[in-house]
Amino acid sequence: MDVTPLRTAVIVGSTREGRFGPTVAAWTAAEIARRADLTAEIVDLTDSSGTVTKQLGAADAFVVVTPEYNHSYPAPLKSTIDDHYTEWQAKPIAFVAYGGLSGGLRAVEHLRTVFAELHAVTVRDTVSFHGGRQCFGADGRPVDPGSGVAAQQMLGRLAWWGHTLRDAREIRPYPGQ
Repeated sequence: MDVTPLRTAVIVGSTREGRFGPTVAAWTAAEIARRADLTAEIVDLTDSSGTVTKQLGAADAFVVVTPEYNHSYPAPLKSTIDDHYTEWQAKPIAFVAYGGLSGGLRAVEHLRTVFAELHAVTVRDTVSFHGGRQCFGADGRPVDPGSGVAAQQMLGRLAWWGHTLRDAREIRPYPGQ
């Protein structure tokens, strides 16, 4: 059993001008840094250096940070998901969402079906910020301290799935890889 911390890609799902995603992703990465079983690397879809594929391929687990646009998730995120296949297979994915009244939860529900098709395992627990920007203070941290509790619960389950699936892939490679 490998106890090496899981390399966790925190994906900033929005590429819009003035986006709030980097703030939410930085907070998520800080929550991951509080754990010994995970390490974080932020994957920004606006990065044009060509490193996104390498970052996704190196990851053992993922946290997708997504806003909700028109009751779903951003097109650049869909494009990135579709441009990769084996990077997602037999790996866990958790979600941190933000948006208006729904807090991005409709985007997450759409993402679950897409990732299931790619043979990924989505973690049921989700961190959701209803109202997005107004949920965070000037320091870039959520104003509700319960957000950290929710994040740690989600990350604990992500770590469990991540270690379990990494161990399984080492014993028996996932079919089709």
